[in-house]
Parts: sequence; C-alpha cells; structure tokens
Amino acid sequence: MNPLDIPAAQDVLDAARRIENRVRRTPVLDDAGLDQLSGARLHFKCENLQYGGAFKLRGAMNAVWSLSETEASAGVATHSSGNHGAALALAARSRGIACHAVVPEGAVRSKLDNIAANGATIHRCAANQQAREAGLALVLAQTGAVPIPPFDDARVIAGQGTAALELMQDVPGLECLVAPVGGGGLAAGTVLAAGLGSPTPLVYAAEPRGADDTWRSLSSGVRVTEQVPATIADGLRTTVGVRNFEILRGGLAAVLCVDEHEIIAAMKLAWSRLKLVIEPSSAVALAAILRHREHFAGRRVGVILSGGNVDLDQLPWLTQQRPN
Repeated sequence: MNPLDIPAAQDVLDAARRIENRVRRTPVLDDAGLDQLSGARLHFKCENLQYGGAFKLRGAMNAVWSLSETEASAGVATHSSGNHGAALALAARSRGIACHAVVPEGAVRSKLDNIAANGATIHRCAANQQAREAGLALVLAQTGAVPIPPFDDARVIAGQGTAALELMQDVPGLECLVAPVGGGGLAAGTVLAAGLGSPTPLVYAAEPRGADDTWRSLSSGVRVTEQVPATIADGLRTTVGVRNFEILRGGLAAVLCVDEHEIIAAMKLAWSRLKLVIEPSSAVALAAILRHREHFAGRRVGVILSGGNVDLDQLPWLTQQRPN
C-alpha cells in the first residue's frame, strides 16, 4: 500500500491478516454499573492491555511489516508524544531494524521509558507540531530511515482500524463505536472498519474541548492546522491529519467534546469500575458517552480504550490538589 493513499476497508482486512500474530487480541469488558450510568450497553475494547500499552502497536506493526527488505534495511523514524514512538520501536525490534523517535519536551515519563526500553534512539524537540516535524526531517536526512508518521499514513490508519474490527467480531450487533481523536489514526481506522459491519455502526469521535481541532475542522469543512492545546490528554494534542480528515468528514456521526474535569472523572471511574489503568486520552471516550448520553441511550456501544501508559506519580486528581 502506498502510504500517501487514502486507505479503504479492504486495507483494514489486509492489515488484520498481516499483524494477526504480532499484536495481542485485547479483551472486551463490560460493567453493569457503567451501563446504568450511561443508559447504554457499553463494551470496552481494552487496548490499554495491548503490547506496549496502547493501540498504536497495530498501525506501527502494519507499517513496518509492509516495508520491502530494501526499505526496512535503513530503519524507521517518527515523531511522537510517546505511544506511537514506543509502538514503532517495538515493531522495529520485531523486524530487527533501527528506530528513531523525535519526542517533544513534556512527554509522559512512562511513555518515554517505553520508547527507550524497546531500543529506539530518542531525539528531543520543543513541544509543538512544527518542531516535531523539523526534528524528524533532520533525523531522516542524517539516517536515511523510512518515515512512519504517527497517524497521517495509509498503513498506520489501516492498522489502527483492526481494533474496531476485532471489537465488532467479538460483540456482534454493535450500534455505535466511540474512539478518541487527536491526529485521527484510530478514529479514521474505526470509520473504515465500521464499513465492514452488518449493520454498520455509527462512529463517534471523542475530543477534549481544549484540543478541539477535529470538531472545528469538521464544523467549518476546512482542516485546522494550528492550535495551542490545553488538555491533560497528551495523546490528543496533535492536529488531525490530511488523510484522517478526509476519512472522518465522510464517515463520522459526530465529534463529541468534553471538558477536563469530565476526562479526569471518567479516568477515575474506569479505574474503579473496570479495575483498569487507563490514561486521560482513553478516558475521553467514556467521558463523551457520559456527557452526551442522548446519542447512546438504549444502544449497544463499542468503546475503544486507547491506552494505559500513565505516570503514576502525576495522576491528575493528585497533582491538581498540590500547591503551586
């Protein structure tokens, strides 16, 4: 597949076959208490239990194992706030090739530790999109590595769609799917996978109000390319990608925005009810369902918990109470 193409549903099926024995088929959990709170029947796809702690491994594995031997020999590189970098490092290690990750200042420590533990070379940069892209360009020039973007890549989008594909296979008859959206790899992949469902579920993207570029992009019809994010959901601070935007604007039922206190409350709720460690970016999906119940009342809803890489020394409900 050409990474510059717009992927289709068939590419998700191809990705599923390619990565089947290289990723974990994560479990689906439910909870009667959360069903009662939401007024819906919720089924949680636990990508926080994926190898590396996040769904990102799916796209990274599909991209790395799509490379020819000649391409792979030079290694791979990316920019990432953490989860994609760790996933790409793990995927590269599975193929025995080098990996470089350009990481912005302020990235969650546990995510940085994952990148390093999986053998990648880390390159630091300022915490903005322009610095990330400039840093990656420098690494590519120095190493000749193949760039594997964190979300705006056909191979990555198709790989991320396998999470929703598995969810629909494990829970037939889902009426809605909910996924968090930042750069849009998971949300776009979910839209593609939904097209394989019978019946076809409605797809909702969940987004922090402090990083609502996808909502603004779809509302105006013009992709927002710059924003100053203000959210604890560090994995959702990037702007939506070009290919991702094209897929989302043709396939989303809606983008549902939530506030920071709702993200924190949902994160705590998932920990207490599901007994799962999830990060703020994951909690955005549950928060959106609880805030926007009218979309989901009485329906069977698949919810993708995108990751669980949390700095346990910086839990948001603890740090908010500390004096400055």
